[in-house]
Amino acid sequence: MTLNPQAPPRTETAPAPAVGRPVVRFETVRENPRVKTLVRHSDECLAHIGYTEHGERHVGLVAHIAMNVLKRLGHPERDVELAGIAGFMHDIGNGVNREGHAQIGAVMAMQLLIDMGMPDAEMAKVIAEIGNHHEIDGDPVNAVAAAVMLADKSDVHRTRVRNPDFIKFDIHDRVNYAVEKSFLNVDESDKSITLELTTDSAISQVMEYFEIFMTRMLACRKAAKFLGCTFGLSVNGNRLT
Repeated sequence: MTLNPQAPPRTETAPAPAVGRPVVRFETVRENPRVKTLVRHSDECLAHIGYTEHGERHVGLVAHIAMNVLKRLGHPERDVELAGIAGFMHDIGNGVNREGHAQIGAVMAMQLLIDMGMPDAEMAKVIAEIGNHHEIDGDPVNAVAAAVMLADKSDVHRTRVRNPDFIKFDIHDRVNYAVEKSFLNVDESDKSITLELTTDSAISQVMEYFEIFMTRMLACRKAAKFLGCTFGLSVNGNRLT
């Protein structure tokens, strides 16, 4: 029954796109109280099971290295910022469980970014990175993911070791504690990315580094290739790969 025969027929229309929608900035994510709580909680969980530091120092460094990688290689400014956002959030899944933490973290980040108002296309890039940053089951599915994978694996340093006494029996702590300086060198002119390490061989031999980090180096090579670069490792001035 038509109550008003003079009225035009009703048609469904899509909602008008938001005008002046604020861009979700790296600083917005970094200073978000919920994100900061999740980062700290994740690091506390890993501390209880004996893992190296994965807190604000680690994720902040990963974020800035990832941004630098894309910036040096001439990627769009917004992708540079998305790499920073992804880098800062990449480990929050550890607060749920270490096993599958990358995929768990991606789902957590999706909801957080939706709540902040990030457009779906940008959010999809970020969660693809987070879900793929782990070297065991991840792949560089986009430039943002490749940059964060490189940044994450390049954070090898003695400051990550929570208790130096553990270096006597834990190879992961020993290798990290032996590294006095680490730097991810991006040479845009010849399209090469090199992880440069200065280590104390009295604490850990170079072969121990390869023993536990071979899968990480293979992941870095894969990520660099995605970005159109070669990847190399240099220890104490000697290029090994």
